[in-house]
Amino acid sequence: MNSSISRGMVLLLAAAAGLIVANLYYAQTLVGPISAATGLSPAAAGLIVTLTQVGYTLGLLFVVPLGDLLENRRLIVTALAAAAAALLVAAFASSAAVFLAAALVIGLSSVAAQVLVPFAAHLSSEAERGHVVGKVVSGLLLGVMLARPAASLVADYANWHVVFGGAAVLIALLALVLRVRLPQRRPTAMLSYPKLIGSLWTLFTSTPVLRRRAAYHAGLFGSFSLFWTVVPLVLASPAFGLSGAEIAVFALVGMAGAVASPIAGKLADTGHGTIATAVALGLGVAGFALPLLVAGTRSVALAVLVVASIVLDMGVAGNLVLGQRAIFMLGHEVRSRLNGLYFAVFFAGGAAGSALGGWVYAQYGWHAALLAGLAMPALALLYWAGEALPFGAARKAA
Repeated sequence: MNSSISRGMVLLLAAAAGLIVANLYYAQTLVGPISAATGLSPAAAGLIVTLTQVGYTLGLLFVVPLGDLLENRRLIVTALAAAAAALLVAAFASSAAVFLAAALVIGLSSVAAQVLVPFAAHLSSEAERGHVVGKVVSGLLLGVMLARPAASLVADYANWHVVFGGAAVLIALLALVLRVRLPQRRPTAMLSYPKLIGSLWTLFTSTPVLRRRAAYHAGLFGSFSLFWTVVPLVLASPAFGLSGAEIAVFALVGMAGAVASPIAGKLADTGHGTIATAVALGLGVAGFALPLLVAGTRSVALAVLVVASIVLDMGVAGNLVLGQRAIFMLGHEVRSRLNGLYFAVFFAGGAAGSALGGWVYAQYGWHAALLAGLAMPALALLYWAGEALPFGAARKAA
């Protein structure tokens, strides 16, 4: 379409992206009560989160590419209908097998958010594309940041069944709204589904910008996942002694970092994508350097962690938009596949960061976890410097 997109449509797409992606995170703070209610053993409790992530990764690779083949509005609404049904099943699940099956489908169908982002790029003109994508990604990130504290608070005042039941209602209503409000978009690709999926490897190996941007964000998102895996454990420890509700409030403060998304998009639209990338990666490093370098009382340490969370979230939010803007400029006919590959790679980085963070913290403590988290964006920044600074080749592409 590539005409100017209305503010109302941008707001709708941003809100939709946030509501959809939140489905992935509700269970993360509710593993204990869900396990107890469904009879899942402590050793297998991690499957609640793992199967949601597995479903999401499968969706990125096998559902999101359909955005280059099928009519986009129908694809989005169909995925949301599946998500609403899976959330409802999860809400009433009384056995581990039923809940885990629902968790897999929740992850698989929630990739509708990653069909919406290239859809927003298609609806916008080239001059405003980065800014529009930035606003939609802001909504997505708010969903990521709000989901866990919101689930904790609702479960505290009601129970985990209400969390999933309420989410099912919200997603069902969203599907109806998008069915009415979204325009149709029919891709021009004439590939069969096997050829579409087969083209993913070719796209990945033949697109340097995609590989570079995915590597940058894998490092940054890995550190983000490590931070939000370890910090709640630290805040609940005797060193801080925060309650579940207080930790939820701490997580809400991190939402301020989402303001970086539209700013980064505007910088990319005006030709400053390369330096903005360095700043975003540098913010990731700073988010871990601050608590390493600044010591003090409990209150000072807590204040430093608040600032660090905002700084880190700003880096992640900004870099995500910069990466998507760069790959969306490569061609409208492959946007969904590029976006699916981009997310699949950095989501793997996030999974690695979560696993590494939990292990390092358990084995070596808080400062070792901070060093591990700092290393990830630092390596990404070195990669950026090695490609962007000497020859300037990355400057044109990014």
